[in-house]
Amino acid sequence: MTTTAAARYLYVTRHGQASADETTLTDAGRRQAALLGERLRGAPITAIHHGPLPRAEQTAKLIGERLPAVPLVPSEPAGDYLPYLPPREELPAETADETLARLAGFPAAERELGPGLAEEALARFTGTVEGDEPRHELLVTHNFLAGWLVRAALEAPKSRWLGLNHANAALTVIRYAPGRAPALLLYNDTGHLPAELRWTDFPPELHI
Repeated sequence: MTTTAAARYLYVTRHGQASADETTLTDAGRRQAALLGERLRGAPITAIHHGPLPRAEQTAKLIGERLPAVPLVPSEPAGDYLPYLPPREELPAETADETLARLAGFPAAERELGPGLAEEALARFTGTVEGDEPRHELLVTHNFLAGWLVRAALEAPKSRWLGLNHANAALTVIRYAPGRAPALLLYNDTGHLPAELRWTDFPPELHI
């Protein structure tokens, strides 16, 4: 028996701007999530996967209010963690010490459990789907996993998730089609956000 395969379209977003203690969204974060929901209204999305932390869950709910009947699906692999800890030799020599020190400052659970969760995320959210119909899914996650998924789609070295910074409520779309390499259709698009909401939490030198 031959199993047919169809394309998966994975819509990826980072949660809206969070409060300083990360327990909730700011007013700006709620606006960002609502505006992304408006942008996605009418898209053929069949599920909204989201990480378990409040900032991701709240973002998913606000988007979901604009996408009637699309289920919210909590997912541990969609959470916030370090997807890969590079050895020193994979990093630029002039910044390796700084990078490794920064990564060492993250909670032990995020460092130890992260690589396994990252592989689970690839298995769960990427690749083609069984059947004849393309599938469109939204993943509401965090900066690190967004970078990890883009890195994987481009078949870049594992350490290259570092430096891929996703804006709050920006939109990335990756297509996984049968017999073809993954295609990055859209990356870090903030066209649905007004200028004052596009680069929240980013230093001024990175505002583009």
